[in-house]
Amino acid sequence: MPSDDLLVVEDDREIGSDLVTILSAHGYAAALVLDGRQAADAVARRPPGIVLLDLGLPDVEGVALCKWLRGALPEAAILVVTARSAEFETVMALDAGADDYLTKPFRVDELLARLRALRRRRRAGPGPGVVTVGGLRLDVAARRVFLGELEVVLRPREFDLLAVLASRAGQVVPRSELMREVWGPDWFGATKTLDVHVCALRRKLAAHGHLPDRIATVRGLGYSYGP
Repeated sequence: MPSDDLLVVEDDREIGSDLVTILSAHGYAAALVLDGRQAADAVARRPPGIVLLDLGLPDVEGVALCKWLRGALPEAAILVVTARSAEFETVMALDAGADDYLTKPFRVDELLARLRALRRRRRAGPGPGVVTVGGLRLDVAARRVFLGELEVVLRPREFDLLAVLASRAGQVVPRSELMREVWGPDWFGATKTLDVHVCALRRKLAAHGHLPDRIATVRGLGYSYGP
């Protein structure tokens, strides 16, 4: 289990210092670094359990740093904080290893809710059993996904989302229920993150021969996984 230390990577010293003050007041052992080099040094000295990562850094492209952090901290939670709102940039961050993203400006309550959800998921033990639907197999305990003999590598949220949908194949799972089960009961605000994760999940599964429309959008309600 990784530590509960939280590393804030933010090039604006005033914003970063305010974040550290707020997070420390809510029980996080938070530290601030201002660029990618400092982030790498901090990780080498004391690997954090959670990284709050701003993408707009002066010395390295944020998505590239996110990918490096994921390799260096495979069990840590990475929350990207960015002013970039374009969907393709969000997908790039998720593909690089981010567990979640938060668009600036944001409310402190929302940031704290996201962090609580990430912390719960890191501490939760693996669930039992195997879910099989057609050629899709989820080993829930090992958190691995297979299509036939091919393994599909998914990010933690993508796995959790697919597990909920596949375990209820043929049923419509409401958006609110998916948000609660995958992102936690503390989630509030926009649910665009759900749609972004579904798109990423469809794309990754399709690359291994999965039909994208098996994860169907039920307009106004939610999503369903076709048996």
